[in-house]
Amino acid sequence: MDLIFIEGFTGQTVIGIHDSELHRPQTLRIDLTAGLPRSRACDTDRIADTIDYGQVRERLQRLLREHRLQLLEAFAETVADILVGEFGAHWVRVVVTKPRKFDDVEAVGVAIERRRDTQADARNDTPLPSLTGAGTAPGLR
Repeated sequence: MDLIFIEGFTGQTVIGIHDSELHRPQTLRIDLTAGLPRSRACDTDRIADTIDYGQVRERLQRLLREHRLQLLEAFAETVADILVGEFGAHWVRVVVTKPRKFDDVEAVGVAIERRRDTQADARNDTPLPSLTGAGTAPGLR
């Protein structure tokens, strides 16, 4: 798999659940990695045959301006959806942090990974089978 990444993208947006967060922009840091099965760009040397991180950067800037999300989890999921749906990634890892959210913490945030073939399953509301006893030998409790 070929990996295209952006590290340390920062931007300002309004996001959060507390009243103090909903009235002024705050900094988000986004690190993302998008995977493609052996990119054709390795052979063709054409940007059209891979993910253009310049276009991803522009799309992230637009997302920061337009979203109406409150949770970092939902924001990260939206970034993953964009990478898979709009840019054709087969696998993504998205890390979204709020730097210096608290005086005694460097950053808080979330990290998610998604795959193209399981993305729809992750949003499926069908209950999963019980995992009680997971990790133990079958039939033992």
